[in-house]
Amino acid sequence: MRRRLLALVCATGCLVSACGMLPGGHGRKTVTVWLMKDSASEEFLRRFTGDFERTHQDLRLDIRIQQWTGIVEKVRAALKDTSGDGPDVIEVGNTQVPLYADGGRLADLTLESMRDWGQDQWLPGLAEPGKDGNAQYGIPWYAANRVVIYRKDLFEAAGISGPPKTRDEWLADTEKLNSGGNQGIYLAGQDWYTLSGFIWDEGGDLAVQKDYDWKGTLDTPAALRGMDFYRRLQALGRGPVGADEEHPPQAGVFAGGQVAQIVAVPGLAQSIVRQNPDLKGKLGFFPVPGKTAARPGTVFTGGSDLVVPQNTRDQFAATAVVGALTGATWDTELARTMNYVPNKTTLTGAVAGEEGVAAMAAGAAHGRATPSTPQWADVEADNPIKEYMTRVLRGADPATEARRASRRITEELTPSL
Repeated sequence: MRRRLLALVCATGCLVSACGMLPGGHGRKTVTVWLMKDSASEEFLRRFTGDFERTHQDLRLDIRIQQWTGIVEKVRAALKDTSGDGPDVIEVGNTQVPLYADGGRLADLTLESMRDWGQDQWLPGLAEPGKDGNAQYGIPWYAANRVVIYRKDLFEAAGISGPPKTRDEWLADTEKLNSGGNQGIYLAGQDWYTLSGFIWDEGGDLAVQKDYDWKGTLDTPAALRGMDFYRRLQALGRGPVGADEEHPPQAGVFAGGQVAQIVAVPGLAQSIVRQNPDLKGKLGFFPVPGKTAARPGTVFTGGSDLVVPQNTRDQFAATAVVGALTGATWDTELARTMNYVPNKTTLTGAVAGEEGVAAMAAGAAHGRATPSTPQWADVEADNPIKEYMTRVLRGADPATEARRASRRITEELTPSL
């Protein structure tokens, strides 16, 4: 949900110093960095590389861009490599950190996090998945999360003077907008990331850990309240109950001209306007409303962390790169360049001038991530949450279906012996 266009050069796959050693660079140690396609622009990486190598005369950066397709197995292989030729720093999705930390293959960066990197100011949705117990393995880099993209002209025509601040106001406004052939909101029935936020807002969770064992918890009263709100909101439009937000892509549906709101990352607005230029200047953004006006709703936080493999050739050099990329100067610059949320709550002022990113940052301050266990990938592979949502939206008993889905989550989170 969070990648940007990036043209990459050099057949060797590196993007640094014209893909060669800097003049006078003989004797420098090379730090190999794997970053994902579209996470940062070519121009940003060139500027960062130049600055880093000027201030670290003994180090040279070899930044190699990776594709998301097949990256899990590629990273796993690199973490097991004993040749000494693997990456020293790797960008990973924030929710992927537990997958890679399993088995002790990532360096413990707790000391640096507490002493040097301002751990207490990190966005929780990036920081929490990067931890295992008290050890910090993933270092937050940038975040992206859902907001509400809305039609300002349709709001005005319905007599709504501004974005809602609470869930109750949101329901009331959406009901007004759901008339005259317009959908008050287009919300697909299986948008489980959005549902997760409503569940967290109610004090519930998708799964919890107790005595080292994980258990699905969609059947708790709090989680059921979150599903009930989702059901009421989803009914104020014609989103398909048996599909997620990508089937069909909701940007295309919104561009059709008869939808007042969608829940999506702000960058989707560009796709909407490309498909329907008449909507240029008519789109606005606001944080997903919370239960009260005191704070926005909780949202799923996506984004990336940086990790250092345990088998790095030089952990000191690797942590120097991590510290520079995630430090205030370059993290702020990345957020401005790519329209991301910076990794710290104290840095959100840097993106305050961009309406969509500011709305995203307000939600990110209360963001969460999926349960921090390597087995969560197995849950998503055949996601029982989606099936649960569809059954409820088609009229099945929520408590019964929640128990069924919770059992399946528990089974997937229980490693085979």
